[in-house]
Amino acid sequence: MNKNEFQKLVIEALEKLPPQFKSRLENVEIIVEEDMPRGFTKPGTVLLGLYRGIPLEKRGIWYHAALPDKITIYKNTIEEMCKNEAEIKNRIREVLYHEIGHHFGLNEKELE
Repeated sequence: MNKNEFQKLVIEALEKLPPQFKSRLENVEIIVEEDMPRGFTKPGTVLLGLYRGIPLEKRGIWYHAALPDKITIYKNTIEEMCKNEAEIKNRIREVLYHEIGHHFGLNEKELE
């Protein structure tokens, strides 16, 4: 699958986000990268997505004119885990919603 087709699946998953969550996405950019960064994780760790930023619950009155939070979805890693387009679509949704959960301040245990 090429990057444009993959990005369309990410947009489709974002559009299906329940309205009560979609309306609360603030100052966040969602991007697709081909590969996860090297040396960013422990050897043997697989990274499907990554949230970088300041979660909504930790933003105070000082939070203004900040660069957007960033959610990155790693295309090749997701594709390698999946057998077909339906699995890719489901995995994108899971990863995107997981990373959006971090934007709302949820930790790994809470996201389970």
